[in-house]
Amino acid sequence: MGFQESFKALSDPTRREILNLLRAGPMSAGDLLTHFSMTGASLSHHLSILKNAGLIDDERQGKYIFYTLNTTVLDDIMNWMLSLKGENGDEE
Repeated sequence: MGFQESFKALSDPTRREILNLLRAGPMSAGDLLTHFSMTGASLSHHLSILKNAGLIDDERQGKYIFYTLNTTVLDDIMNWMLSLKGENGDEE
């Protein structure tokens, strides 16, 4: 998967807010849905895009699926962006 899917997923404010909520830790779809005025189907669509972009992971626990933030893709994006600036994290 390339950056194209990640940037497309990040372009939507709802998906960015989902990522922001997941910073606090794993959440179920029901937990996430309480923060939005949308249907479960709409939330599921957003979660699917985030998962396909590699930005979130999911894990079934009993009858619930919990979503977590996957920071490895975000790390890759940040490293790429820093490389465009010619920075490697060190101050010169």
